[in-house]
Amino acid sequence: MRFLLDANLSPLIAACLTEAGHDTKHVRDVDLRRASDEQIMDFAAEHGFVIVSQDTDFTNLLHYRKASGPSLVLLRNLPEVTAAQVSSLILGNLDQFEAALVKGAVVSIVGDRIRVRRLPFQ
Repeated sequence: MRFLLDANLSPLIAACLTEAGHDTKHVRDVDLRRASDEQIMDFAAEHGFVIVSQDTDFTNLLHYRKASGPSLVLLRNLPEVTAAQVSSLILGNLDQFEAALVKGAVVSIVGDRIRVRRLPFQ
């Protein structure tokens, strides 16, 4: 899986996901550190990345664009956690939602719950 981490997440998460065998970039790695959400979304769609973020603006953009991608992993209301813990949370649950991400989905991880919504939103 190809992941693109938003600026609001630690680059250490990208390192952990890469170490687990995933093609993972942080926005700073692709010169998008100061890019708008729209630019990040366009880059992810063009290059086949799933966006990983804590920013709900990506969900809003997908809704307004009636877009079927890129997919998004949205990390919500997580307590103070380390990069390794966030990586483990994603990797430990990836088998539950990987197929949906491939087809186009928003996966919200909220504490101990996971919600998968298919794209485009109806």
